[in-house]
Amino acid sequence: MRVFVTGASGWIGSVVVPELIGAGHQVVGLARSDASAAALTAAGAQVRRGTLDDLDVLRDAATDSDGVIHLAFKHDIAFSGGFTSAAEADRRAVETFGEVLAGSDRPFVLASGLAGLVPGRVSTERDGLISDAEADAARQIDGPQARLATAHLTLSLAAAGVRSSVLRLPPTVYGDGDPGFMTSIVGVARAKGVSGYLGDGSNRWPAVHRLDAAHLFRLALEKAPAGSVLHAIGDEGVPIRAVAEVIGRHLDLPVAAIPADDAAEHFGWIAGFLGIDCPASAALTGELLGWQPSQPGLLDDLDKGHYFRTT
Repeated sequence: MRVFVTGASGWIGSVVVPELIGAGHQVVGLARSDASAAALTAAGAQVRRGTLDDLDVLRDAATDSDGVIHLAFKHDIAFSGGFTSAAEADRRAVETFGEVLAGSDRPFVLASGLAGLVPGRVSTERDGLISDAEADAARQIDGPQARLATAHLTLSLAAAGVRSSVLRLPPTVYGDGDPGFMTSIVGVARAKGVSGYLGDGSNRWPAVHRLDAAHLFRLALEKAPAGSVLHAIGDEGVPIRAVAEVIGRHLDLPVAAIPADDAAEHFGWIAGFLGIDCPASAALTGELLGWQPSQPGLLDDLDKGHYFRTT
């Protein structure tokens, strides 16, 4: 297949591209900078210059492709307080892809999230499915729930002849070079001199190695049925205290509970996520596509030491 990939040079996209090429697919990646374009060329992909706001570019690229994987999201804007703007840009991109792919049975895979989907119990692929009215309400929320509306839109494209699927990622997609939550938590521990957690630290985070996630994106493109919801989950739920203990051991720091009143000051922007209990299962995804994670789990990956390098 000739596959158009947005976010192709990002943390996940940069392993999805070689996964696709290694399986014999031709990849065209969206690049908004010279550095991204150079990285894609080096990886063996073709380059289409533009951003998520360049809808004509997205339209043309999708028209010329046999399938689309949409990984890009304006995280920089979202984390600086503009989540509504980022979510609306994401929705416009999905609408554009939907218009192009309608009636073709070509695959469209959307990267989405599952943090906080159903706090307090193990979520499955059947959770988080909302009605049209709920999707309209979700669009008005200035926060991660706004992305539920875009996922709903993606699944609805199945009725328009698009082999659409939503691939939900956990809050932690880890591995060597990880720019996300784990690196930030390690940075806080270094800065504060203590490896902290909230409450009793029993709240659980699901996680997946980025190479396992990349493999699932390929399987979704190749064979996920229209209207599928998929979970990229390696660890169903790692207690945050266990994460703090590994970090404390590697940095030779005490491990301690941080009082709730001090959480925002201690953890900064991570505080709002760190206390969430959001375990998740990928059992249905495994049954549907035969996907099984093969990389080390989160705690084993932390123990490899690459999160603690200082140079």
